[in-house]
Amino acid sequence: MAVHTVVFDVNETLSDMRPMAGRFTDLGAPAHLAPLWFASTLREGIGLAASGDSQPFATVAAEVARTLLTGVEIDRDLDAAVRHVLDGFLALPLHPDVADGVRQLRTAGLRLVTLSNGGVPVAEKLLGDAGLRGHFDHVLSVDDAGIWKPAPGAYAYAARVCEAEPGDLLMVAVHPWDLHGAARAGLATAWVDREGLPYPGHVRAPDHTVRSLVDLAARLG
Repeated sequence: MAVHTVVFDVNETLSDMRPMAGRFTDLGAPAHLAPLWFASTLREGIGLAASGDSQPFATVAAEVARTLLTGVEIDRDLDAAVRHVLDGFLALPLHPDVADGVRQLRTAGLRLVTLSNGGVPVAEKLLGDAGLRGHFDHVLSVDDAGIWKPAPGAYAYAARVCEAEPGDLLMVAVHPWDLHGAARAGLATAWVDREGLPYPGHVRAPDHTVRSLVDLAARLG
């Protein structure tokens, strides 16, 4: 399937989420709450989408953090602790392969956009701090689509903004559930498997499996 636009998920696909553990240990909370918090935030947001509802990522993430930190011995009041966790999103680095991969994809003549369940300011800062914002035609959020991924409406929104047919878009993510939703919406898909993990059999297989964005650029180029 030929594509001319590459659509990137942001959280975990472009950004390295590992420093979020430090946001919890800063408070005196255990580090293992970080991946639980992010996974629980996705669960709640996707649950809302399944019922046809939507709330901003920051709203859902704050409520989940409040629940997880209640009853945990922390070094500040709960409101301040929740703010400290959410502020961590604005300080995350990119994965090491992202900058080179993005530049190579752009050099290959592909149009690049992002589509995140998170807010636009987070993605703008992530890309801006890395000097990559100029390589992207659009930085998109499901906030403007009115529904979270993997609901079909999120991907349809990206196609409308790009003035493209869904089949002209390639969705790139580390999350199989995201790629499954994209495939159901008619997009091509690429799984970034940095950890060498098996792909789950209960969702649609991706069109491409790569270990990095540099590998993706080589394949598409």
